[in-house]
Amino acid sequence: MIWIILIVILIIVIFGIKVIPQSRAKVVERLGSYHATLSTGLHYVIPFIDRVASDVSLKEIVKDFAPQPVITKDNVTMQIDTVVYFQITDPKLYTYGVDNPLNAIENLTATTLRNIIGELELDQTLTSRDIINSKMRSILDEATDAWGIKVNRVEVKNILPPRDIQDAMEKQMRAERERREKILQAEGEKKAAVLIAEGEKESTVLRAEAAKEAAIKKAEGEAEAIIKIKNAEAEGIRLLKDAKADNTVLKLKSYDAMVKVANGNSTKIIIPSQLQNLVTTGTVLSETFKDSKK
Repeated sequence: MIWIILIVILIIVIFGIKVIPQSRAKVVERLGSYHATLSTGLHYVIPFIDRVASDVSLKEIVKDFAPQPVITKDNVTMQIDTVVYFQITDPKLYTYGVDNPLNAIENLTATTLRNIIGELELDQTLTSRDIINSKMRSILDEATDAWGIKVNRVEVKNILPPRDIQDAMEKQMRAERERREKILQAEGEKKAAVLIAEGEKESTVLRAEAAKEAAIKKAEGEAEAIIKIKNAEAEGIRLLKDAKADNTVLKLKSYDAMVKVANGNSTKIIIPSQLQNLVTTGTVLSETFKDSKK
């Protein structure tokens, strides 16, 4: 009999031992009322008197809710689904604060989303995901404080407008891409034309500068040739003067120059009377010189 009593007591003791793992908590009721929240570690509860009301995970929970129909400010109905990241911070409030907390969060998310989207037009809804996420997180976090829940993030997962709206948006995007393509093509052609014009301009300038340099070099060459000719003539005159040549010799030199000029084609020479006399004189002197040699 004593052994039976001891075995029953041992069984009662064993069933009363509770080991709580990491990131979990248990809410214990004693005789139907809240008694304690058991955190990580070894605990003992009195069998048949204490009861575990709920076993709660303290990890962050990710809940993907089904798409919800919402209406924008410009009366466009679309489907939006959201993902809520939340964490239980108070197991007691989570257990006693609301019946079926996950369902409560889902309904609260749907109503909050409808209220926010109802203030936005279609284009704003498609481009304002960050604003929608921020507003929903703030509203949900404040509302779930009484349930022992901390909402960390809310993400709009998908926004699905009606099919006709999607077709219109695709056509608009296609037209926008074609417009940008035409603009880029026109800008490219413009830049090419500018580069070609600048190249032709630089080529024309370079040709003009080359022609200018050639003309300058040619003029300098001609001027240098004239200067050398004049210097040679001046040197010849100087030598004649140094040799004390008389007027007769100078006139003969002039005649030689005229003879050289007359060698050209279609050249007419008008000889002044003084030169004719000079020729006659030169002929007489030549004959006299020949006679003296004989």
